[in-house]
Amino acid sequence: MFWVGTLNQTVLPELRHPVGLYDTTLRDGEQAVGVVLDADQKVELARLLDEAGVDRIEAGFPRVSEEDWEAAARIGRLGLRAEVWGFARALVGDVEAVLRAGLRCTVVEAPVSEVKLRAFGLSGEEVLRRIEQAVGYGAREGMKVAFFAVDGSRADLEFLRRAYGVALEAGAEELVVVDTLGVLSPAAAGYLVRQVGEWFGPQVPLHYHGHNDFGLATATALAAVEAGARWVHGTVDGMGERAGNADLFQVGLALAGLYGRPTGLRLERVQELSWRLREVAGYQVEPWKPLVGENLFRRETGAVAMQFHVPEAIEPYAAEVVGAKRRLVLGKKSGLASIRIKCEELGLQVPEEAQGDLLARVKELSIRKRGLVSDEEFRALVAARRPEPAGKEGGP
Repeated sequence: MFWVGTLNQTVLPELRHPVGLYDTTLRDGEQAVGVVLDADQKVELARLLDEAGVDRIEAGFPRVSEEDWEAAARIGRLGLRAEVWGFARALVGDVEAVLRAGLRCTVVEAPVSEVKLRAFGLSGEEVLRRIEQAVGYGAREGMKVAFFAVDGSRADLEFLRRAYGVALEAGAEELVVVDTLGVLSPAAAGYLVRQVGEWFGPQVPLHYHGHNDFGLATATALAAVEAGARWVHGTVDGMGERAGNADLFQVGLALAGLYGRPTGLRLERVQELSWRLREVAGYQVEPWKPLVGENLFRRETGAVAMQFHVPEAIEPYAAEVVGAKRRLVLGKKSGLASIRIKCEELGLQVPEEAQGDLLARVKELSIRKRGLVSDEEFRALVAARRPEPAGKEGGP
């Protein structure tokens, strides 16, 4: 259930094309500093991603190491509902490694901006030659190939057009618009996707792959979808190098709740998936993070507690949408409504005239410990309050 009002329906475009979600947690996500996922963990996470309804899973970069090759090969044999993809540079040997892992779909990447070419010591003509060779090899082997234009958001547009054109002529079926350093505004992301669409027509499916260096990855992904992108790349929790990638499940939530365009994602599985990934990858997320943050459906303030019985007054979507539970917690910012609700929740009998004093004690304890008051501590406060005179609570 979404409670987002009607303004989005008034101003947002109707999405007439399907939107697929392409997960790259096992490859681009693992590039987060200090994260190392072994083959068993990648297989487990691939199963969880599949159960969560992701359309495509990038199993990894087989040529980078023997362990990565093993993980990709094992994931390819799982018989998942999701389509399993590999990742390769524009080198024939990389594409061969994807094939040897048993995968029939692959991204082929090549740098296209002047600064990237300079960093790699490559000329534009050499890159175009590599694109033609690597993509052509994969296509001749019957693979589905998507060409991934690294740093396309900072490329000269004419060279970018040439690179995409060479890839299509060599046999690529799909094109990836790539904001490698997360430098695009939503408007610019939409412009670039529309531009590529105008160059090559609606028969060529376009992907969007964006990073989060300016905190805009979800916004640029949605702008790309509005502009015609059929596939959005992202990771669980937005995990990835530097500031990370687009959070794939945030994109799915926004498509369903704001655009009225549900994807195949089972959003109620996202918290389980996020917790498991954090466990094996060894990172934490901020408690206020959308979808998976600990505070998403926890309420402390008294003003909000007064509205707790009407969830749509204080939340944009139901906790059940993302498999969470609503909770009221006590602390410095609690009010009398908080005390009443918590007493009802815990089955504690406290007369109305005593609740103000109890609230004061809750606030005092919260300030002293600089944190929330647990249910156990609240029970102790209730038990320690001065007993009421006989008959005050309805007794004899």
